[in-house]
Amino acid sequence: MNTKSLLLPALLLALGLGGSGAALAQGYPTAERVLYVQECMRQHPGPGFEMLSKCSCTLDKLAGELSYDDFVLMRTATNANSIGGERGNQIRDTELLQQQIRAFRRLQSASKKSCFILSEPVDR
Repeated sequence: MNTKSLLLPALLLALGLGGSGAALAQGYPTAERVLYVQECMRQHPGPGFEMLSKCSCTLDKLAGELSYDDFVLMRTATNANSIGGERGNQIRDTELLQQQIRAFRRLQSASKKSCFILSEPVDR
C-alpha cells in the first residue's frame, strides 16, 4: 500500500471523531441540541439547510464557551425573565441572575453574529 491510500482513511476517521468529540466534550445531549436548533430556526426563518447550519454553528460556539450545566442555568434564567407577576419578579429582582442573563445574551449574540445570523429573532 502506498502512503496516499493509508492517509485518506486516517484523515476521514480523524475528521469524523473530531466533529463528534466537541459535542460530547461539553456534555450537551443530542435532544437539547436539536431543540435549540429548532427554536433558532423558528426565530430566524430562511432557507432550511442554510439556517440548520447557522443555528448548529451558534450552538457549537456556545458549547465552546459554556459547560452544559451553565448553559441550562443561563438559558432557563433568560427564558424565565419574561414570566409575568410575582414569580417573574423573583428572577428580575435577583442581580446575580440578571448578570447571567446579560452574559448569556452577549454570548448568544456574538455566537449568532460569528455564524452569520444577522437578523433579529422573530417571535412565534
